[in-house]
Amino acid sequence: MEEDYIKIIFGLKLKQIRTERNLSLFGLSKLSGLSKSYLNEIENGKKYPKPDKIMTLAEKLDVPYDQMVSLKLDKNLAPIGDLLSSKILKEIPLDLFGIKESDLIDIVANAPSKVNAFISTIIKIAQNYNFSRESFFLASVRSFQEANNNYFEDLEQGVLNFAKAYQINLDLPITSRDLGEILVEEFGYTIVDDELNKFQALDNLRSVFVPKTKTLLLANEIDEAQRTFIYAKELAYNFLEIKERLYTFPWIKFKTFDQVLNNFYASYFAGALIIPSAKIKVLLNEIFEKDTLDRDLFLKAIENFNASAESFYQRLTNILPKEFNLQNLFFLRFTHKSGSEKFYLKKELHLSHEHSPHANEAGEHYCRRWVSIKMLKDISRSKKEHEFDFQISNYPEDGMKYLVLSSATKDPFKENHYRSISVGLLINRQLQRKINFLSDPKIITQDVGVTCERCPIKDCEVRQKPAIYLEQAAKNKKVESIVDELNAKFQS
Repeated sequence: MEEDYIKIIFGLKLKQIRTERNLSLFGLSKLSGLSKSYLNEIENGKKYPKPDKIMTLAEKLDVPYDQMVSLKLDKNLAPIGDLLSSKILKEIPLDLFGIKESDLIDIVANAPSKVNAFISTIIKIAQNYNFSRESFFLASVRSFQEANNNYFEDLEQGVLNFAKAYQINLDLPITSRDLGEILVEEFGYTIVDDELNKFQALDNLRSVFVPKTKTLLLANEIDEAQRTFIYAKELAYNFLEIKERLYTFPWIKFKTFDQVLNNFYASYFAGALIIPSAKIKVLLNEIFEKDTLDRDLFLKAIENFNASAESFYQRLTNILPKEFNLQNLFFLRFTHKSGSEKFYLKKELHLSHEHSPHANEAGEHYCRRWVSIKMLKDISRSKKEHEFDFQISNYPEDGMKYLVLSSATKDPFKENHYRSISVGLLINRQLQRKINFLSDPKIITQDVGVTCERCPIKDCEVRQKPAIYLEQAAKNKKVESIVDELNAKFQS
């Protein structure tokens, strides 16, 4: 973008100066002796004039030469300059989203004032919601997942190729021993188990990879499923020949968008290796064919794999859209501390469209009728290893119902902290064709909202706050109605 950036900046400045002088392109052409088509290409960032032509333009427009060639923009165009020169724009592979650099340049060059207003608005919204660079990158990856229905055929095939190359039997549960042996023998890793726990500040880290010596440091608290997932991610980085990567799990910080995207690729590969597509499809078919939702059968399906409940639910978001054509689904992960009334939505994914349960950054209170919240309350009281439940969530306001499956587990790295993971499937004809147990009377239907502050449900016994936004909307509607009546009265 460096050369293009210089061309765009010069073109924007020339166009701004010309319009401030009330000159048309034709008028500037007559004044400068340069052709109208040539000036148009300059203003659109297609060409950069030679010094003698810049001198001519500077003289005719009565602007110092140094000001013309400076890359500094005035405050009206500064946000565009910041965007074009930012690392974010350079790091995000625009072609991932079907955008050509030339298209972006044309948009900016042809409507700078409108683009500037749009960028300024986005920046203000981001600042208001504390939207960081990391959040922007993560949101971009999530959009990429959603655009592809969270299914990536090349990664699925990569897993099959890996299993064949290293003689991994995907019909059997994969263990950390299976994968650790490949890391050590094939890729020269050294695995150290007792180093991270020497540092209290690293109590949230599960692994650190030291690339120079190919040393993988692991926390003592990780269980077999977590160890297997970490090994599978490391194998993904090596087998897929990914160079730009993150070195800690979970991540601390990242420098480029490619690191975030590659972290997603490695995680997807790991999930597909530990929970193979063919095997989970058979298990889901068995569950869906029954006339009742068999709780034990669902839990056994999770236990069929050497994976956490979260990995299993994540894998559902890959398999259900592709193998069962169930593309209207959402995934939620909440965290909660026992004894607190705060619930944090840390991860979400929405396929097809944004469904009713979604993150709210305005400090509002999530609906306590969600099974996701109920599971967190249940496990904090029971102290069990795993709580599971399901419900049909009915949103009266938008007329949609979802079958929601939810599990809650303890956070092994934080005392008295828990997390719930949920998958919601929109109840429509497609879901009714695929799942026989939807009419099971044991499945409770619960009217729900999104947040208490926006919920229309009357006399809710678990409401945390009044529906202030709905009350304000009703008040505004009443005022509007009275004003209309007054207009009608005094017009006659």
